[in-house]
Amino acid sequence: MDFAANISGMLDKLKKIEFRFEEVKEELLKPGVISNMKVYPQLTREYKELDRIVSKSKVYIQVLTDIEGAKEILTAEKDPEMRELAKAELTELEPRRLQLEEELKSLLIPKDREDSKNVILEIRAGTGGDEASLFAGDLFRMYNRFAEKNGWKVELNSFVDGTAGGYKEIIATIRGEDAFGTMKYESGVHRVQRVPQTETQGRIHTSAATVACMPEMEDFEVDLKDSEIKIDRFCSSGPGGQSVNTTYSAVRLTHIPSGIVVSMQDEKSQIKNLDKAMRILKSRIYDIEMQKRLDVQSKLRKTFVSTGDRSAKIRTYNFPQGRVTDHRIGLTLYNLGVFLDGEIGGVIEQLRMAENAEKLKVGG
Repeated sequence: MDFAANISGMLDKLKKIEFRFEEVKEELLKPGVISNMKVYPQLTREYKELDRIVSKSKVYIQVLTDIEGAKEILTAEKDPEMRELAKAELTELEPRRLQLEEELKSLLIPKDREDSKNVILEIRAGTGGDEASLFAGDLFRMYNRFAEKNGWKVELNSFVDGTAGGYKEIIATIRGEDAFGTMKYESGVHRVQRVPQTETQGRIHTSAATVACMPEMEDFEVDLKDSEIKIDRFCSSGPGGQSVNTTYSAVRLTHIPSGIVVSMQDEKSQIKNLDKAMRILKSRIYDIEMQKRLDVQSKLRKTFVSTGDRSAKIRTYNFPQGRVTDHRIGLTLYNLGVFLDGEIGGVIEQLRMAENAEKLKVGG
């Protein structure tokens, strides 16, 4: 495909997107839409995504216009000084055009519909005993710091403490723009190599923790039948005083067809615990279907989002060498302390770019 056809194809796509953007804008202004909790969130998410493309598109079209203007001067103008100015302008504009085209290509890749959702984060200690629990605690702190840097809100759902610190299991909801689209690259097995605090011989141990990131489902997105769910109510246990053990505020949901069990006792209110548990249950059920879809995609192209049972080892944290290695893209960094303090955005961005490049290679 030649240069002119490339630009023409890009402009055709951008015109269609701008047309759809105006349609969505009009839809959002219609009476009754804002109160429709099924339609309104979908439209607002689409509006934000289209707005990014349209804004970038306007800059791109202006650059193309400026390039055409400079070329006309070179063709028609005889004044040497004006021709030199036009050449200098083209020298600046052409790299800008190429940059904008690459950015637009990335924006035009169809996004997964779940990317804009909040994310339910589950971290579980794997092999390694107490050291694995401590590492699970390190990972949760890392994601907590990353969320702070992004202006996201972290809401703790439930946790089981490790015997020597950290967590055997911790579940939280992270709320913020594109939370799942960013965090989905973190699903998989994280491995740590370090000398445990309890080790007197100074030997390096290898432990692991499993991270699962799932999009939080809205009530209308996963339809669960009451007959498929068993609800148990029981007294909460743990800190909180005498009332904790005398109030039936804790709930346990069992999804009979799949066998998935979710327990929640974080809130004093049974209604709030039931709502939290139901959201996690719906997200887990949806996640099973999403993983099946990822399995199919992985057969068509390389994917950088873990598939199936999430048993893939995705990253190693080596403390003696101060090294972090992401095995999916073969990237090694020697900034372990900074990385564990939440500076993980650069690696996630490289994973996103690799994923987009793979999508472009196979046509999405």
